[in-house]
Amino acid sequence: MGFSVTELYKKYGDKVVVDHLSFRMDEPGVYALLGTNGAGKTTSIRMILNMLAKDGGTVEWNGGPLTLRTCNVGYLAEERGLYPKNTLMDQLMYFAALRGVSKDEAKKRIAYWAKRLEAEEYLYPKQEGRKPVKPKKADQLSKGNQQKIQLMMALLSDPELLILDEPLSGLDPVNTDLFKSIIHEEIDKGKYLIMSSHQMATIEEFCTDLTILNRSKTVLQGNLAEIKKSYGRINLFVKAEQDLKALIEAAGVTILTSVGFSYQCRVTGEAQANELLKTLVAQGITLIAFELREPSLHEIFVEKVGEVHEES
Repeated sequence: MGFSVTELYKKYGDKVVVDHLSFRMDEPGVYALLGTNGAGKTTSIRMILNMLAKDGGTVEWNGGPLTLRTCNVGYLAEERGLYPKNTLMDQLMYFAALRGVSKDEAKKRIAYWAKRLEAEEYLYPKQEGRKPVKPKKADQLSKGNQQKIQLMMALLSDPELLILDEPLSGLDPVNTDLFKSIIHEEIDKGKYLIMSSHQMATIEEFCTDLTILNRSKTVLQGNLAEIKKSYGRINLFVKAEQDLKALIEAAGVTILTSVGFSYQCRVTGEAQANELLKTLVAQGITLIAFELREPSLHEIFVEKVGEVHEES
């Protein structure tokens, strides 16, 4: 089993919006598609799903073309797309039927996900006195709760391949944790996931491999752990009870930001950091924190996208 995208290409007139994107997943896990606004992420996802015609390239599942017949796909779109005036239950049953889920099985799965996503009150409203209970419609829900219903739709068919485009956008902290726990469960079930998000900390939490797009082109691709390792431990955080600016600068260390007596720094490597530490200890400085780490995905993203903009 495997999933692959090869030389995916799309243009509108003279403007190339996806420029020969290629990546593959040989085993279950999470692959991240990252990029600036307009970089081509959502267009790529729509071509993968055959929602948008390709101008070039192939998308394969298990060695053959990926279609809804060859692969059970679940999709949570960035743009929320519930029908505002139809009842939520009718919409869920309709989408389950489209994906080949029987009526009885759909009811069971909807009940399960309604409880799991804490959305039972919207799908199974309780009788209030003698007043007839009207089924809830999409436009009666907040954006966050509409997102819960759309995630349910994506999961009702128990997909092999789950594509999540900005899955945590607009969620409060409680529902963010709820969505994260469900994503972890899907990973544990051995699913293939493709995730697109502007929240770099979320991508770091879930993904193993990634592609960063900028202006339709791939600017970085590979295993996240290996990419971070290749940079080395060059980010240094120092916190003390007194001003260290002069000592840090004298050691040739670059101060990126400082708040009070806390300093985010950039070093050339562990040797330079160790020399600074020796100097501070020799000066009798009381250190609250001295942490050397690899760059975060956020920092790598800003650097790679910034490099492209500078070249342009």
